[in-house]
Amino acid sequence: MKNHRPTTRSKNKRSKTDDNAETTSEIFRKIHANGEVTEDDVNQLYMIWKPVCHGCRVNSKDNPNCFCGLIPPPTGSRKSGLWQKTSEIVNALGPDPTTDLRASPSTPAGLTNLGATCYANSILQCLYMNKSFREGVFSLEPEVLEGDPVLNNLARLFAQLHSSKMASVDSAPFIQTLELDNGVQQDSHEFLTLLFSLLERCLSQSKTPKARTIVQDLFRGSVSHVTRCSKCGKESEASSKIEDFYELELNVKGLKNLDKSLDDYLSVEELQGDNQYYCQACAMRADATRCIKLRSLPAVLNFQLKRCVFLPNTTTKKKITSAFCFPQELNMARRLSECPQSDLIYDLAAVLIHKGSAVNSGHYTAHIKDDNSGTWWEFDDEQVSNLGRQPFGSTTSISGAKAGQNDPADCPLLEKEADVLVNGNHIFASPMQSSDSNGANHIQTFSSNDAYMLMYVLRHSNIDGVKSNSDKSKMEIDGSVISQAFDSPLPSHHLKEVEILNSMYLASCEEYKSKKEIELSCITKRRQEVRSVLSEAPVLSIEKHYYWISTEWIRQWADCVTPSAIDNTSIQCLHAKVPVSRINNMKRLSAEAWTALFSKYGGGPTLGKGDHCNDCIFEMGSNVRRANIYRDQRLLMKELAEAALSGEPLDGKLFFISKSWLQQWLRRKNIDLPCDADSGPTAAIRCSHGELMPEIAPGAKRLLVPESLWDFIHETAMTVKPDDPVGCSTFPSDSEPCTICSVSLREAAFSEDNLRELKLKQKLNHEKLAMNKAIALYPDTKYYILPSSWLSKWRSYINASGKNACSLELDNLNTVVDLLLCEKHCKLVERPPELFWKRELVFQKSAAVNGLTLIAEDDWRLLCEDWGGSLSKCISARIEIDNCVGDNMIGSLKEMPLSEEHISMSDEVNINLSRRPIVKTSPQVCEECIGERESSELMKKLNYINEDISVCLVRGKEPPKSILEASGSISDPSRRTSKRSRKASYGNSVNMNVSGSTSIYQLKMMIWESFGIVKENQILHKGSKIIDGETACLADLNIFPGDMLWVTDSKIHENRDIADELSDPNLDMQKEEEGFRGTLLTSTISPQAVSEACLN
Repeated sequence: MKNHRPTTRSKNKRSKTDDNAETTSEIFRKIHANGEVTEDDVNQLYMIWKPVCHGCRVNSKDNPNCFCGLIPPPTGSRKSGLWQKTSEIVNALGPDPTTDLRASPSTPAGLTNLGATCYANSILQCLYMNKSFREGVFSLEPEVLEGDPVLNNLARLFAQLHSSKMASVDSAPFIQTLELDNGVQQDSHEFLTLLFSLLERCLSQSKTPKARTIVQDLFRGSVSHVTRCSKCGKESEASSKIEDFYELELNVKGLKNLDKSLDDYLSVEELQGDNQYYCQACAMRADATRCIKLRSLPAVLNFQLKRCVFLPNTTTKKKITSAFCFPQELNMARRLSECPQSDLIYDLAAVLIHKGSAVNSGHYTAHIKDDNSGTWWEFDDEQVSNLGRQPFGSTTSISGAKAGQNDPADCPLLEKEADVLVNGNHIFASPMQSSDSNGANHIQTFSSNDAYMLMYVLRHSNIDGVKSNSDKSKMEIDGSVISQAFDSPLPSHHLKEVEILNSMYLASCEEYKSKKEIELSCITKRRQEVRSVLSEAPVLSIEKHYYWISTEWIRQWADCVTPSAIDNTSIQCLHAKVPVSRINNMKRLSAEAWTALFSKYGGGPTLGKGDHCNDCIFEMGSNVRRANIYRDQRLLMKELAEAALSGEPLDGKLFFISKSWLQQWLRRKNIDLPCDADSGPTAAIRCSHGELMPEIAPGAKRLLVPESLWDFIHETAMTVKPDDPVGCSTFPSDSEPCTICSVSLREAAFSEDNLRELKLKQKLNHEKLAMNKAIALYPDTKYYILPSSWLSKWRSYINASGKNACSLELDNLNTVVDLLLCEKHCKLVERPPELFWKRELVFQKSAAVNGLTLIAEDDWRLLCEDWGGSLSKCISARIEIDNCVGDNMIGSLKEMPLSEEHISMSDEVNINLSRRPIVKTSPQVCEECIGERESSELMKKLNYINEDISVCLVRGKEPPKSILEASGSISDPSRRTSKRSRKASYGNSVNMNVSGSTSIYQLKMMIWESFGIVKENQILHKGSKIIDGETACLADLNIFPGDMLWVTDSKIHENRDIADELSDPNLDMQKEEEGFRGTLLTSTISPQAVSEACLN
């Protein structure tokens, strides 16, 4: 015997069958018979006898003693309300401000990212962590700060970073002052350069020497570009010109470390051959050398690593992600043009990181060293992480560097060998022994694939060759040597503002903490209360006093944090008692639990043990008795109804009833009392005149039923709707159908027959026209012209049947002819159809929906008779052959038989262009009106903006036929086209977004960018036509949206860099990189003017 899987469909589901229904009905019958209600009856009807249940999954409606499921189990929770998870309750209070509390005073604060401002945050953190720059900003006079919004917001930002209690500081005021776009990622190097320039202008107002030249004193060095003649040895005049720099831009491509990049930066270039230098001293062109010489170095030396390169083949920028090595300390003494007597040691202070492979996106972070503690910190917007003593985190000693990653041989040190190699997030340690003349020295070297800028700080500032604003050998500001040994306290005006912000923040933390404690305390107390009351809720004995309470209210009370007053109105009847009909909506509560609830929440009404409603019990007893009687009667009537539907012979007096109504009446089951569905048994067979509807009317099917069944149905219907005699009209078997309705239905049927006959007649009279078959056309034969759209509607009309037979409406022919004539000249405003030769016969091309069609003279005459046309008011036409065709050929055409086959337009072939057939109309075609309309439509089509055309690259000499046909065809501007690029055997297809004003030059530049073909090599086609020139726009060449063009590569000219072309002003189709255009960083307006404008 085959084993079957046990069914689990109804597992854990409570059975909905009422096992006590028969007992309850028996009790009601006994009460109705005896006229009294006993205590035992009450216990049975109100289910007081049911035991108190424990451990139910859900609360039972059919047991007033069940309090299960009102609260979740001890380890459970709910999505909302009192029993929600504690974490979700806390989250509903809002964000916890204490999570933004700074971990310790020694932990730096982060900066909020406003969308895409990580580039600015990283630079600002590098500047703030420089103690000398920070103190210079703090030393600004209050009056200077008040007059300059840039300096004011920068000083306030630094003050909050210095002493704020919050783990992150809002950078919005400073960013908004610079008018930066929060949603646009920018280059951090460009931002730093422009910020230095802006700060120099702003700081020049200060009278404090420490602040006025802080940017120049810390970050400005000097270089000169030296050109030396190899013949006379003299330098050019420009070589003595000293230029300032704020960072050294070093190449990275092909260079593995900082030492090689500096060598490349300071390398000597030989000027020879065509590149010879014209020497003024020699008065001739001569070989020369050119190089950059470092004249002086700043206290803070910034190296900008040029990781962005331009790829001419794809006209895009690419980031170089190769590993680059740099040391922890750097001796720049030998790099100066005039070497100092001692070493010039710089210590690594910050590394700016650009994460991501794309140039115009990604994310900036900064790894910065705290000089006070020697700890490195990673600044990732709001997040600040401790990296320990290494810029990329603590290292773990291993035996050697990982092969293939960063071989120590790839990272030779600048002056000394390294003993540690650190690579970004991957750290490798490799002890390497080496020594120089001074003995063994060990320098840590770091490697990173994403390092974008390096910041080194001079270890000692009293070294010759360091840039200074004075002639002194040491770098002094306001009489004191710049030092980062310790932090000075904040100035009073900054300290006061920060203290106010801190006090507000700490107050919000305390407020949140207090609010959280109160909320959790309230939740805990409420949960304890609910558990306590529900534990006392069950009534353990029938003899004990109890109270009734609404199930809905006790559910809300057990699940709400702040419940409302007791509401028992939903379980109270009109007699102010407890009705037995509401037993499934109430619970039986102990006196102790009721007292606890009522004393705290009040409300009511109070419904106790003796408040059962005898009146409602007697009424329900009567209803049960009536239901039993109705059920028994309906069971008998059901047999009569089934006999009537089956067509069995019936005796006695009969009555008409709606057949569909009776079928629905039989389908209903478990009916105890009459309902709304019992009304209207004859509504469907009663006409608007109050008489019997003819049976041919839609929905008026009926049948005869015996008098006993009709009386039962009629009585039931009047009981349900006593005020609706219309729907319960009585129609004996001898009732005659309504005469008026019968006549109307016969006339409608006759009209439909006539219409059907008329359509059939038109089909026979216009057999070919109705089937849209092409007819042969002959010269010197008169034809007539009608719009193709009207003929299409006419065909739909004569072929329509059923419900759609009368839905179409056609204009009469006189109106149609009037619409084809212009008001100004009374001439034809549409061009006649084109003609073509087919097997020595002339045919018209299939007309478009908006075109015209030629019809025979017999068709026109018959259509005028049927559709209100006048034979004289028409547009006639004749077929003429070109004058070069002789009379003999015309005569032979007349004798040719009419072709009966349907003409396929794919076989259209002209016999000879010299024998071109043409259509002559009367009245003539109005060329003036047609020209104006077509010109207007063409201008509208060509005046498009931001639409797509398709450009296909063809690799062979000839394009495939499909491409040639698609390119030469006229496209529909409204059709949908795919936005995706396609790749096929013949080449690639790309959609390009253009406008009617886009020039061919701009289109070729877009093709250059997409396919990498220089514009000089592009041979652009539309169909078989070559598109020449570059100045014309797409609209001039009738190139519409959706058109397909194809291009080939002549390969005559060599590939070249597109960079110069991209900067051409004609190329306005390409999206320019706006950079910091429109911001205060590039504005010529002074910050004071901005401040005054804001105040006004």
